[in-house]
Amino acid sequence: MSLRHSYTLIAPFYDRALEAATRRERERSLAPLAGRPPMRVLISGVGTGLDLPHLPAQHDYVGVDLTAAMLRRSRLRPPDGARYQAIQGDAMALPLADGCFDCAVLHLILAVVPRPADCLGEALRVLRPGGELLVFDKFLRRGRPAPLRRLLNPLSRRIATRLDVVLEDLIEPCGGELLSDEAALAGGWFRRIRLRKPG
Repeated sequence: MSLRHSYTLIAPFYDRALEAATRRERERSLAPLAGRPPMRVLISGVGTGLDLPHLPAQHDYVGVDLTAAMLRRSRLRPPDGARYQAIQGDAMALPLADGCFDCAVLHLILAVVPRPADCLGEALRVLRPGGELLVFDKFLRRGRPAPLRRLLNPLSRRIATRLDVVLEDLIEPCGGELLSDEAALAGGWFRRIRLRKPG
């Protein structure tokens, strides 16, 4: 089953499953956007727009998602007064120019796409030098065996999400500068990350 097909099927249930469970960690991850002067912000893998109600209104937002069914729901959610544009596209090959954003948000997307290093690399590509990347997702710690997660991964990745992504293995080839790494949900399996594009 393709990623597009699987998320088209789960779009009607996605919010019910994830909204309450992830609300607080989304708010914490997005907190650095508050109080900043107006910026252009990418939300890669915007999904149904669960991040949108937690975003400050002064910025311009562009949400990209592979699935039209998800994007339709996201268009109903932008915060009052915010400018939001929804674009259908692939997070691993963004249909966007180099260096055109000040900040990028990747919430629960790196563990979903089949090539997470490409997804992270594309988000960094479209950031201006010095731009920040806000990440919230589930990651294995480098060197941690996690046998059950690895055993379930072949099935899980075909349906909805990967269970074997190691953040450090993504950051090193992309060249992002790690600013912070904080444990979030599930005993630290989910983490809140801030990265900066060098330059």
